[in-house]
Amino acid sequence: MSSSPSTVVHAKISRAMRCVLILLALSAFINFVDRGNLSAAAPLLKAELALSDLQLGILLAAFFYSYAFFQIAAGWLVDHLDVKWVLAAGFFIWSVATAATGLATGFALLLTARLILGVGESVVYPSYSKILARYFPEAQRGLANSIIITGFYAGPAFGLFFGGILMGRYGWRSFFLVLGFLSMAWLLPWFQWMPRGEQPSAHNHGEEDSPGIFEILKLRSAWGTCAALACLDYLSYFFLTWIPTYLVRSRSFSMDQMAAVMGAAYVSCALVAATCGWLSDRWIAAGATPTLVRKGFTSVGMAGAALFVIPSLFAGPKLTAVTLVLVAASLGVSSSNVWAITQTLAGPRAAGRWTGIENFVGNLGGAVAPVLTGFVLGRTGHYFWAFAITAVVSLLGALSWAFWIGPVEPVVWSSQIRARAVSS
Repeated sequence: MSSSPSTVVHAKISRAMRCVLILLALSAFINFVDRGNLSAAAPLLKAELALSDLQLGILLAAFFYSYAFFQIAAGWLVDHLDVKWVLAAGFFIWSVATAATGLATGFALLLTARLILGVGESVVYPSYSKILARYFPEAQRGLANSIIITGFYAGPAFGLFFGGILMGRYGWRSFFLVLGFLSMAWLLPWFQWMPRGEQPSAHNHGEEDSPGIFEILKLRSAWGTCAALACLDYLSYFFLTWIPTYLVRSRSFSMDQMAAVMGAAYVSCALVAATCGWLSDRWIAAGATPTLVRKGFTSVGMAGAALFVIPSLFAGPKLTAVTLVLVAASLGVSSSNVWAITQTLAGPRAAGRWTGIENFVGNLGGAVAPVLTGFVLGRTGHYFWAFAITAVVSLLGALSWAFWIGPVEPVVWSSQIRARAVSS
């Protein structure tokens, strides 16, 4: 079958796309600084606004609900419109929502700002997957994804460390305002570096080339990636939303100490993710199968998180910090290959939609973590069961990556089969 611009995956990465990759990593960094700062501010705004544990849990989860429910629409948008403009629009919306958080005077306004933040950020993963699936070959996809993931985890490291320190000294409102407006500066190099038309338009990448949602959902591996990501997101969002409050309220860490521990945890996560992404590409280039390598990293990482999360409850302050860093490092091991699996399976035709579906289900699972944790704390008064649930979910994630997902190789879509039949 002859190749078209919408289906070619270039073996050589252009200089323009390398610059775009840098911008994607920077956008990932800003993305997670913006979404994670409420966790760092939680001990302060909870006291200032007299929020209950359940209200705080709802606020911490609100972003994830709107973020999840807009995933499928976001996947459709990046498959049919110029991703340059889709990502730019989402970036602008979430920057405004971040600034608006600093103006909120009560629960309702905070909830509204967090919901809008989720809508803006919903385009991120589908946009990334669309670009990487089309322009980065299999043997370079792990590192490319890991560079972006490094931005994701460096964001909380920066936000929780510097944000925690600055908010502890100057208050939380000004930090959100400044951060929201400064984030918009990213749009300037994005419009300059991302060439117009790099992504296919609806005219050359129509419905006949893109698998429908139901065709994707017929696949065992699609459900496997969704279930596995739901478990990973539960762990990730539990760590992001409740661990700062746990350290301050239950373990008597100061804001500065909490910021240092969380910063170290996310730095380790970012470094481990980048290293594992590089290693996975090297092993595949040396002849190892993507199935063994990609699924190996994702399942081992989740199993490691399940192993380390419970001991952090019973250790002294220093060992608690160490175990939490190990949980974060395990998260980095798993995260390094999550989206490389999806991009390989889906290919350029379905990367946006598959990612949207997977991230929708994954974030529904992740959004359960803040609310369920708040509910468990309200009923029991301690963190044991919240940590135990997280450990069990992490183990289920490891099993899903290992056994539910089939071989990591490109799916042959019905449109490809029809095209081959016509050409023959």
